[in-house]
Order: sequence, then C-alpha cells, then structure tokens
Amino acid sequence: MRVRSQWFNSTRPRTPEDIASAVAFISWRIAQNALQHVRKARFEVEVGPQYFAFLQEFLIFLTQLADRIVFRQYHWHDRVAFVTALAHRMGDILAENQADLLGYPARDSKERFISLLNERADAYAECSYAPADMNFAFVRYLGHSLQSVMHSADQVWIVDQIMAIEAPEAIETLEKALKNLLDDTPREEHQGPLTGPD
Repeated sequence: MRVRSQWFNSTRPRTPEDIASAVAFISWRIAQNALQHVRKARFEVEVGPQYFAFLQEFLIFLTQLADRIVFRQYHWHDRVAFVTALAHRMGDILAENQADLLGYPARDSKERFISLLNERADAYAECSYAPADMNFAFVRYLGHSLQSVMHSADQVWIVDQIMAIEAPEAIETLEKALKNLLDDTPREEHQGPLTGPD
C-alpha cells in the first residue's frame, strides 16, 4: 500500500515526538488495510469489539516494528521518547475510534491498549528482527496473538494469512515510510514552472 511519508516543510528539524505522531497515523492506515485484506480473504471479523481487538493487536505489532527500525538511527534517549509518544498516540487514535463507533470511554480504551502493549512487549523482545530476513518468530507472534481474536473456524488459518501476506506488506510499508520520515536531507523546493529560453 502507498502512504504519504514526506514532510511538507523539509527544512525544519523533526523531534522524535513529531515522527511518532506521523508514524501513528500511518500505522493506523496499515492496520486498517490489513483488516480489510483479512475480511476480503473471507475471515470473519465482525464490526464491533472483535474489529477493534484485531486493530489493537496489529497496532501493537507496528509499535514494536517501528521501535526496531528507529533503533538503527536513534540514541537511547530519542528512542525512548519516540516509542513513548508513539504508544500514546496510537492509544489515542484507537480509543477515539472506539468511542465514536462503540461508545466506549476513551480513557479506558487507551489504558487497555497501553496495558496490552506492555504485556506483549516482553514476548516481542525475545524475537529478532532484520529487514532482510523473513523474521518468522516476530511475525508468527502477531499471528498467534490474533488467534484469540478470531472465531474458532479461522484460528488455524489466520497465522498463515498474517505470516504470508499481511505482516510482510506491513513491514515493507512501515520500513519505507520511516526511512522517508527519518531522512533529514533537505529536499529541493519547487520554484514554480520551468520555462525554456526566450
């Protein structure tokens, strides 16, 4: 999938919090895209609590993924600032949508997201990640986490769907987006239409 990942003003320095806010928005779109793919593949995900439970697990995976990507470039302090801001912004987006569609209190939804994120972080920490590898353990854990979200008839097959299709696409999209967002090379500003000699 294609996402916008270029800064409108490329000359202003971006803080880890700025980048986290952009990544949270992009991640929400990636998670929604994965959910749409899964439903088109005839997995039953009902609109309601199950719908948001799927998105929640996918957002947690994307948070862990983003942390692994920025690790290559950020020092410890900036990495902590980025991940903290990202977790809170993702929690806000998820909670706001749950409040709008299900009437859940936003504060409670965000607290549940942060709590599950912290719980899942220990397991993800045991999985290695490298963009050139298949990252079987890393993506398999997402698949197994989603098994509890799915109906019994889909639980066996969701792991294959996630590992073969949804996780690789999500990884490719977020890797590319963060590469662009972290690139602090000034871009040439468009100066208007070019004209030929008189």
